[in-house]
Amino acid sequence: MMKAIILSAGQGSRLLPLTADRPKCLIDFNGKTLLDWQLDALIANGLTDILVVVGFKSDAVEAHLAARDERRAMIRTLFNPFFQVADNLGSVWLARPEMDGDFLILNGDTLVSPALVEKVLRDARAPITVTVDQKAGYDSDDMKVRREGPRLVAIGKTLPLDEVNAESIGMLVFRGEGAGIFSSTVDAVMHTAEGTKSWYLKVINRIAQESYVGTVSIKGHEWGEVDFPADVVSARALTAGWANPDAETETRRTA
Repeated sequence: MMKAIILSAGQGSRLLPLTADRPKCLIDFNGKTLLDWQLDALIANGLTDILVVVGFKSDAVEAHLAARDERRAMIRTLFNPFFQVADNLGSVWLARPEMDGDFLILNGDTLVSPALVEKVLRDARAPITVTVDQKAGYDSDDMKVRREGPRLVAIGKTLPLDEVNAESIGMLVFRGEGAGIFSSTVDAVMHTAEGTKSWYLKVINRIAQESYVGTVSIKGHEWGEVDFPADVVSARALTAGWANPDAETETRRTA
């Protein structure tokens, strides 16, 4: 049985004042929080052991989860006490004891549909698989990817644009030996001077220089990242279709 780890420790300071008194994961999108959309997409695909790494306003997240009255899955939290001074590698490092089998990592600001999760779980067969999408152009905030066929060659925000042919959406799958490789490399990087200032995808880039890291493309599937105020508008439009798929279908028929 695969476990899911959601990284939701951050405040989302780029969304202030919207996140002044609530973490990004509790922003409402058409009647459900960002976190609820994530949980429902995972649970719909049989992921029933879910760990949510919390930090900013952790009590609010825990209270929200308790109010779900969830009977389909076991949802637990892990508090990251240094979320304000460390990048997301710190949250991943704290969650290493949970990496005792196959697992999935999902960034706390990534909206995914159940169909997207289904495709990733079906097609991600490498020890480590990064979910990617493609588009015509990439900007400075995209987590850019260079791949050769399905193999990930490099990943990072500063990759030369002429080498980029995909972007990471913030969802990774680890199977078999991939869990141990990732966990041990995370620990090694956290023992370096730059450890607390590193993103966990920097670890993936390091692993890719020595071992095979696969990719699975979800091009054509619906997803969204919530980082900036404009993303909130886009995410509300995206989830409006998810909340009322019949209306969206009817709109397409009459367009």
